Amino acid sequence: MASAIAAISLFATMEFAFISGASAQLPIEEVAIAVAPAKSSANLKANAPEESGPELPTLIEMSDATAVRSMDMLMVSVMVQQVEKARTPKGAKKIAANIAKEKYGWGSYQFSCLNTLWTRESNWNYRARNPRTGAHGIPQALPAAKMDVIHTDWRTNPVTQIRWGLHYIDVRYETPCKALAKFKRSRYY
Repeated sequence: MASAIAAISLFATMEFAFISGASAQLPIEEVAIAVAPAKSSANLKANAPEESGPELPTLIEMSDATAVRSMDMLMVSVMVQQVEKARTPKGAKKIAANIAKEKYGWGSYQFSCLNTLWTRESNWNYRARNPRTGAHGIPQALPAAKMDVIHTDWRTNPVTQIRWGLHYIDVRYETPCKALAKFKRSRYY
């Protein structure tokens, strides 16, 4: 956990360096956690103080090119945090509400329909599986392999399941409330 916090701190510092156009100076101990030794050593300069001690850590100066790659690492870090948050029903609901609002423009009324629908389908459990039909995940995709269109990690990634479910509802029913109405009529959507 400490290394994850250090990595997040590192990424935030790198993001600032990228946005400001300046080079960032970071303690080498933090960089060692998040940056693997790479062929980009030409972009890094190590400044070792004359007297090294606990109060004088070695610093690394990063160029703009390194900062750009750090943005990729920052995005991966944010996605990992989203996935971990979505592994609980409460977190999955927050992630779904954000995606529904940002990507589809669905507000709280549509989310209440989505919440009712997916609570009945899976209780927001990304590991939910119907043994009779084989429907899987938060949206209970049938067949479950349909979620491959979003990403192949649908078995273990609740965010992939949420993205697929929202896309399915948008394409097939236009809104979660219309999908819920269909579910109430026929016990599936």
